[in-house]
Amino acid sequence: MLSQSVEYALRAAVYLAREGEPRTTAQIAEATQVPAAYLSKILQGLSRAGIVRSQRGIGGGMTLASEPQDLTILDVVNAVDPLQRIETCPLGLLEHGVKLCALHRRLDNAMKYVEDAFRNSTLADVLADPNPSVPLCGGHSDELG
Repeated sequence: MLSQSVEYALRAAVYLAREGEPRTTAQIAEATQVPAAYLSKILQGLSRAGIVRSQRGIGGGMTLASEPQDLTILDVVNAVDPLQRIETCPLGLLEHGVKLCALHRRLDNAMKYVEDAFRNSTLADVLADPNPSVPLCGGHSDELG
C-alpha cells in the first residue's frame, strides 16, 4: 500500500528522531538498511519539504527540522508520496462525477482512516510505544559500531 520510498523515509525519520543528533547519510543508511544512494534522494525530498535539515561541516549531517512530537507520520508520507484520496470517479464516468459508487466510496473511506491514523501519530508516539520490538531493530548508533 505504501511505496518503498515512503517506507525508507519513515525509517530515516524515526531513526533521526531517536538519535536527536546530526547523522550522516552513511550512518542513516547503515542503521535503517536503506541503500545510501536511494536514501540520499529521499533525504533531499524530505529536506525540500522541511522535514529534515542538513548541517555542513564537522559534526554535521541530517537532523529533523522539528521536534519528534511535532512531526506526524502523515507529514513524512506526504513529503515523499502523498496519499491519494478518491474525489471523483477514477473511471471518468460522467454519471458518477463526485458522487462515488459504493466501491470507490469504500476505498476512499479506507484511505481516510489511514490518513487520520497517520495524522494522529507523531514520531514521538512511535518511539514511546511500549512494544518490545525497537523500531529498526538495530539499537542506537553507538551499538551498531
